[in-house]
Amino acid sequence: MKTFRDTNVLITGGLGFIGSNLAIALANEGANVTILDLLVPEYGGNWFNIEPVRDCVEVHLGDIRDLELVSTLVTGKDYIFHLAAQVDHFLNRCDPFPDLDINIRGTVNLLEACKHYNPEARFIYCGTRGEYGHVCHLPADEETPLHPTGLYELSKCTGGQIALLYHSLYGLSTTVLRATNTYGPRSQMKHARYGVVNWFVRLAIDDEVLRVFGDGLIKRDFLFVDDCVNALRMCALSEAACGELFNVGVDHPTTILELIQTLIEVAHSGHWEYAPYTPERAAQEPGDFYSDIAKIQALVGWEPDVPLDVGLMRTVEYYHAFKPHYW
Repeated sequence: MKTFRDTNVLITGGLGFIGSNLAIALANEGANVTILDLLVPEYGGNWFNIEPVRDCVEVHLGDIRDLELVSTLVTGKDYIFHLAAQVDHFLNRCDPFPDLDINIRGTVNLLEACKHYNPEARFIYCGTRGEYGHVCHLPADEETPLHPTGLYELSKCTGGQIALLYHSLYGLSTTVLRATNTYGPRSQMKHARYGVVNWFVRLAIDDEVLRVFGDGLIKRDFLFVDDCVNALRMCALSEAACGELFNVGVDHPTTILELIQTLIEVAHSGHWEYAPYTPERAAQEPGDFYSDIAKIQALVGWEPDVPLDVGLMRTVEYYHAFKPHYW
């Protein structure tokens, strides 16, 4: 089987949640890992995230919008995982430009750098299930019409479509993933603007109230970060994944109420109560969503391995152990 041993890898957003977990996995596999991260306040970048491999990865503090910098960093890389993004779902209500500038222009910068300086690299783009918005059928497959409910989701969708366009126009080996609600160790835990499951984890650990909006029966698929990392790895190593778009999620849903009750049970702390939707949440609530993952199962062989209760237990244990680095 192909592995990442002795390969050269660039991870944008590699000090963040998914990026740092990926960096640790690849470094432990023997890859030469380079990280590019701007460490934007509130976005979740954290030096402690890469503590297990800090001495064997190369970190550049910089911006994906800096074409000269990214042109230098993509040169000589075998794999490029593009995870850097503006990730605040609500920021565009007061400032729409970071979504457009970072998520679209920054992605084009990386693709242009690959086109000119490293057209043989494998380019993996990580999008979001939020790109689907309100769906007409469940589970949602990759052909489901897109109805993004916000500029963040629209900008991520656009970035992914541009990545696929560079495959068809210029022959770049791009793959696009749409990951569902990812949770687990190394997420930011300082605010509730994104990463809803991990925010619930913080509230449970602090023995506070977890608010269930509406009736709590909205369905979601919750993806443990290790499963997300494995999807990224497997797609990068798969020739069948080139030029393809994949859902990365869990094909059986859990209600929000079930999620919260399971979390409180494994954390042995916290309690829940019903609450009305805030206007902001109501405006961007897409309703039920869970993924059809038949395509990635068939072409790549990936499927999630970590059950929700096990993933929540690992997440709670991690933050109990390293709480001072995240609270």
